[in-house]
This record gives sequence, C-alpha cells and structure tokens, in this order.
Amino acid sequence: MSFPIQAKCQCGKTGYTLHSKPMVVYACHCKECQRLSTSPFSVTAFVNSNDIEFFGEMLEWSRPADSGNRNHAKFCASCGNRIYHFNPKVPERRALKLKPVDMVDDNIFQPQAHVWVSEKLSWVPLPEGIPCFDTQPT
Repeated sequence: MSFPIQAKCQCGKTGYTLHSKPMVVYACHCKECQRLSTSPFSVTAFVNSNDIEFFGEMLEWSRPADSGNRNHAKFCASCGNRIYHFNPKVPERRALKLKPVDMVDDNIFQPQAHVWVSEKLSWVPLPEGIPCFDTQPT
C-alpha cells in the first residue's frame, strides 16, 4: 500500500488525504454504531492527527459517551456522510468513519479486533482468530 490515499464522501465535496497507515482498526458492535451505520456494526480506523488532512465543509454533532466524555462527530455539510469522530481531550487522534471505496488493496481497513460484542446482533458471526472484547478495550 502506498500513501497518500484519499477518500471522499458520497457527494465528493468532503473527505481526507491519509499519509500513513491507521494505528488500529476496530469493528464496533455497540448500539450507537448500529444506529450510525444503519448496519450490524461500524468500522473505525484510528489515525494520528498529524497523518491526515481533511477538506470540504463539515458540520459537527456530539453526544454523551459511556465514559462521561462527549463523542464528537464531523460530517459532510452537503450529503451528511460521517467523516470522523474525535475526543477534544485526545487531540492527537481521529477516528475515521469514511473508508476509501475505490482502493484496490482494502486490507488497510480490515478490523484488527471486534469491540462491544456484548451488544452484537445474534445473527452476526465473528471471524476466528480476531480478538473480541465485550466492551471498549482499554
């Protein structure tokens, strides 16, 4: 995989350029990610803030997190695609929600672990050999 890589939202007005591999990628099965993705789980790639550049107009939304912090989200002002999440208390990290769909080598966004499997839908199988956590790993 060669960098940089780019991803754009559904309308193409917002996105990012990623300059290096994500630190870790999780598949999250919590109820909030099920709502967000309108699917059984959501995939999140955690990246260093210095390794990514965002472009386009984004709006922000936030909600309380189980930890007591607030979960902030940025999304395209035009089409509404979620771009990334962030915690203001951890400015060096971004949680990408938008994946490049035109990549030939998509292994870079393959989940390294499944989290919140305690809220997983019963009919979703988990792959063998991948770490699973009942809640959020520390």
